[in-house]
Amino acid sequence: MTDPALTMLAQFGIAVVATPDDGLTVRQFLPQVVAASTPSSRRTYGTYWTRMVELWGDRRVDSIRATDVEALQQQCAAHARPRRRNYRGGRHAGENANSAARAYFRRAEADGIIPVGSSPAQQVPKLRRLPNSRRALLPWELQAIIEVARTTGNDVILLRLHTETACRRGGALALCLEDLDTGTGLVRLREKNETMRWQPITLTLASRLADHARLRGAVLPEDQLLRYRNCQPITSRRYDHLWTRIGEHLPWVAAQGISTHWLRHTTLTWVERNFSYGIARAYAGHTDHTGPATTTYIKADIHAVAAALSTLTGEPHPLALGLDELGFLA
Repeated sequence: MTDPALTMLAQFGIAVVATPDDGLTVRQFLPQVVAASTPSSRRTYGTYWTRMVELWGDRRVDSIRATDVEALQQQCAAHARPRRRNYRGGRHAGENANSAARAYFRRAEADGIIPVGSSPAQQVPKLRRLPNSRRALLPWELQAIIEVARTTGNDVILLRLHTETACRRGGALALCLEDLDTGTGLVRLREKNETMRWQPITLTLASRLADHARLRGAVLPEDQLLRYRNCQPITSRRYDHLWTRIGEHLPWVAAQGISTHWLRHTTLTWVERNFSYGIARAYAGHTDHTGPATTTYIKADIHAVAAALSTLTGEPHPLALGLDELGFLA
């Protein structure tokens, strides 16, 4: 058992206790699951694994049935705390509980603790995901949000980063000084599912990000790029405070639960409407293979993304190619 696994379990108040070798219990096997998981999986599923230990800790792994997993899913959904106006009755918590159980028992199958194909979590359907309420912002809505951010704080650079790159919040928070290429106008984004890509940004934004980092104490290549005025790296709370403040000045922002992810919808919708679905996929950093087989043949490269960015911002980009060079014109 690795030290990181023990540390993570201690944070959740789980003690590892040795028991006779008559079959691993749910509690005993959890450290191995944690040790084999990625950091993002630990963050997402840690709470649900802890709940599994609370409910089934002393039961053998091979004694858990589909009914137990379904009960876990329903409990997590029922006890989810409504933190936002777009609360969906705990469906997201129920879905995560199911995914956490699947990850746990998938590892149990791989280690031969239960037969392959016998995962009780796989026998429980996930709660149906409701249609997403997010949408692309209208031009006047986006302008109003930017104006409030500009006049009530110093968050315009943050909003511009998300508008230009359509990156997720986690991708922005993961940016380090070494991820900024001011000469070519690129940032290296590390996002969900451990993906990594170089994303074009305008040279204006690249210069402002470099100044921001320098003035706020980022020195080493691994130093976080986005920082508070006191030189400390920003956290997700920066976003929470930003949208709370904007919502106080623009009631419709608070009423609709508008957040940073709406900026991603806005930019990607514009790219798809004005360029193509393939370029929008590349702009979004989507690498999954689900969907129509046609997606295999319509991949776009960084030059196409840079061309879309250049048109969006009205600012030339070193990597942007013209429409004729991209093959859109006969």
